[in-house]
Amino acid sequence: MTSMPIDNKPMEKSIREKLIQRFSPEHLDIINESYMHNVPKGSETHFKVVVVSEKFENTSLLQRHRLVNEMLQEELKNGVHALSIVAKTPSQWENSTKVTEKSPACKGGFGR
Repeated sequence: MTSMPIDNKPMEKSIREKLIQRFSPEHLDIINESYMHNVPKGSETHFKVVVVSEKFENTSLLQRHRLVNEMLQEELKNGVHALSIVAKTPSQWENSTKVTEKSPACKGGFGR
């Protein structure tokens, strides 16, 4: 098995391209949080996405999360173990601190 260079991020690239294509976001952050988990260095298994789009107007938070999950179902079936989603409208983003809170530390999957 050949190891891929650390700067080659195919999963992040795929997530980015799909979210841009579907939501035309005004703001987009894709944060690889894999380093916070017990996975090999350079893994792309745990992500947080921050998507700010007009396409979220008049949709509930639950529906926004469903839309993002539907868009990334291939990635979720093929390597992405966890996906945290922050989905806001432009006005919600403007009225926020624009700071994405750090995810909690991993407990190793065993509730420790």
